[in-house]
Amino acid sequence: MSHWSAEETEQFKKMVKQKLVQLDERIIEYRELTKPIPPENAIGRVSRMDAINNRSVNQAALRQVEKQRQDLLRALDRLKEDRFGLCQNCGELIPMGRILLVPGAARCVRCAD
Repeated sequence: MSHWSAEETEQFKKMVKQKLVQLDERIIEYRELTKPIPPENAIGRVSRMDAINNRSVNQAALRQVEKQRQDLLRALDRLKEDRFGLCQNCGELIPMGRILLVPGAARCVRCAD
């Protein structure tokens, strides 16, 4: 079993940090889109219903992006663990791309099925 090299670990950290910057930008955007709609806005009843519906969709997206951010931060913390990046089932190395897409991945694609 091989673990990631120091170079691969640094590459992973760099990629996670880049992804965190992107997620932080999206979080700011979603927070702006989920601000309350003041009742004094004269946008009409149907438009208000659309705005409320859009706000709900954006709130769900915000929660998802915030979860992705937390998962990436946890993955950075887990880098210190001896078995980080190894499949819990077969012990094979989990590809870095998989961990970036699914930071909580504890199994390789084959074992995750």
